Amino acid sequence: MLRHLPPVVDSRALVGAGLADDAAVYQLSPDLALVATVDYITPVIDDPYVWGGIAAANALSDVYAMGGTPIFALNIVNFPRDTLPLETLERVIQGGAAKVAEAGVAILGGHSVDDPEPKYGLVALGTVHPERVMCNVGARPGDALVLTKPLGIGILTTAIKRGMASQETIAQAVEVMSTLNRAAGEVMVRFGADVHAATDVTGFGLLGHLSEMLGDGSVGARLSVADVPVLADAWTFAEDDVVPGGTRRNLASVAAFMDWSERVTPVQQLVLADAQTSGGLLMAVAPSVADTLVTELRANNVAAATRIGHFTDNRGRIEVH
Repeated sequence: MLRHLPPVVDSRALVGAGLADDAAVYQLSPDLALVATVDYITPVIDDPYVWGGIAAANALSDVYAMGGTPIFALNIVNFPRDTLPLETLERVIQGGAAKVAEAGVAILGGHSVDDPEPKYGLVALGTVHPERVMCNVGARPGDALVLTKPLGIGILTTAIKRGMASQETIAQAVEVMSTLNRAAGEVMVRFGADVHAATDVTGFGLLGHLSEMLGDGSVGARLSVADVPVLADAWTFAEDDVVPGGTRRNLASVAAFMDWSERVTPVQQLVLADAQTSGGLLMAVAPSVADTLVTELRANNVAAATRIGHFTDNRGRIEVH
């Protein structure tokens, strides 16, 4: 669909719609660029305040993935004003504002639409040095793959919607989704040129976002299922076929790139493709500093940070064993 957009000829547009990246980046001066992104979601939890915070964390994640620092945000609201009390919307907005404040910035305005299905999110704006923009391509053969949050959120939120999840499971899912990628992004930026590419793992799942990191197919990747952090209950629900439709579509969409070991089960394949909300950062890191980076992430409360594989010279292929 995007092929019909006119080409961007402005040299100050450093990252735009022509690239499958997380946010747009526009250079304002020799040492300053603007990061701009928009993201909003339908409810993933019944509590409106919690949903607002999750939606805000999800939107801000794209700024962190580009190596940027948020400066402010705008609300985007779709809400059925005649069928739900406006007090519910007030709580959603409060939850979003609190999460944005946790990121050290504020919401300065927004826009709302009367809509039968509630949706909430942000336009998130940030800054980055033009020479330090972190794109999702640029990985080199041998680079370590580092993931900062566990997978399984799509499966758990499906279980929640079906009334199958325990309070403990709900709390675990909320904690992961509500956690900002701020600490992970700040550590990533400190490692500078040793991080060659990064993205965040959201709706397309780990495999979908990893396939985007292969760029024009000049590199490949190899994953170890045993090393990928996964929320424990996600395995149980996946075995019981409690899996969102988006996860199945994700798996189908990457089929042409995949080389599966015979030891990888169909359930493991689904978990690796699980559609995430407010997932972690996925980085391509120089192997010489990868362990140090993981240690630094964990020291900054990014407890799930893990090396899950590496990039290869098997061009355009994702191997999983």
